Amino acid sequence: MKIFVDADSCPRQAREIVLRASARTGVQAVFAANRPIPGVTGNTSIMEICPAEEGAADNRILQLAQPGDVVLTRDIPLASRLVDASILVLDDRGQVYTKENIRERLSLRDFMVSLAENGLRGKRVASYGKRELKAFADSFDRILARLLREKA
Repeated sequence: MKIFVDADSCPRQAREIVLRASARTGVQAVFAANRPIPGVTGNTSIMEICPAEEGAADNRILQLAQPGDVVLTRDIPLASRLVDASILVLDDRGQVYTKENIRERLSLRDFMVSLAENGLRGKRVASYGKRELKAFADSFDRILARLLREKA
């Protein structure tokens, strides 16, 4: 079991929660990005530096992640591919992506991209604050505890 983090767009506070959980549980955390991410250190965490190409970090996560792992990403197309591969995925706001909800999320994301491409502004995502961080921490802790129980 491993924790993978799509680290390019992951908020610092969420990364810190993953790092602490990794150190506490001994579960390896793999941070994938096309540049070094500050603070990714420790015996249980590694930094996967990917080429500076579009989707390189996503592809590396897809290459490495297996069922039983958990992936943290806000990239909905990546989340969709991971869910299709039976890998547990959540975003930095605590939303767990499942086979039941990923198609709707992907459709909404595609609609928003279409609006933006046509010069229309969609609804902006609210800032990342204490409420969002707490929702992530609670969801991540529940998932990690469940996976550790299943592994034991």
